[in-house]
Amino acid sequence: MNSIIIVSILFFSAFASGLAVLFVKRDSATFLKLILSFSGAYLFGLTVLHLMPHVYHHSGEQIETIGLYILGGFIFQLFLEHFSQGVEHGHVHNDKTKAAIFPVAILISLCLHGFLEGMPLVGQKQAHLVFGIALHHIPAAFALASLLLAARVSRATLVLCVAGFALATPLGYLTSKGISDNAIGDIAQYFDKMMAVVIGIFLHVSTTILFESGSPDHHTFNKKKMIAVVIGILLSLSTLVIGDHDHSHDKAHNHDNHTHEHTH
Repeated sequence: MNSIIIVSILFFSAFASGLAVLFVKRDSATFLKLILSFSGAYLFGLTVLHLMPHVYHHSGEQIETIGLYILGGFIFQLFLEHFSQGVEHGHVHNDKTKAAIFPVAILISLCLHGFLEGMPLVGQKQAHLVFGIALHHIPAAFALASLLLAARVSRATLVLCVAGFALATPLGYLTSKGISDNAIGDIAQYFDKMMAVVIGIFLHVSTTILFESGSPDHHTFNKKKMIAVVIGILLSLSTLVIGDHDHSHDKAHNHDNHTHEHTH
């Protein structure tokens, strides 16, 4: 998939969703919850079926430590949620005592979260993952814009903040692409460890979405949510059959291996 197309999809899906809060009723959240359930199941499937096997396959002698980085990413997302208050899950917490306060910590943690989510997009199944992340950011951007409205910021400030969040994931993708192509320093050797951290983040976000979205008590499955989850899982399974011929990360590994062979 072309880089311009990837950046455009990631940016405009989040940007348009954030601005939509100015034109639609915020209390009609059923559709957003179904998108959350679907995207959570889809991201979970892609993570387990593709991202984890890919990282373990290329980890070489460091395979024993990859699980530590995945666990670290999972814990890091817990830390981020202390500041983001679960906005990346599409949650909006209406705390009247904090309603008039500009959510700086939420905005920063959400942008960091988005940046890290863009990093795996240089690998295999690129198009499928772009689709999943773009869907995942629709309710997240909507929730962020809702918080900004509650903070009574100006429309110009709201647009700038939503644009900043929308740019975070494309920037993560472009940074990761530079690392993978050895265009950013000599840190390509740490790429798989970075991916392992992102996998941990994906595991936390997707499983939290599956448990919390779509039901009043956050722990039961209703029929619509179950259908959305099943469709998400089935689509992730279909990626095992439907090819995605982007192997840029594989090429980077093969190039490194080829170089090593010539040095001996």
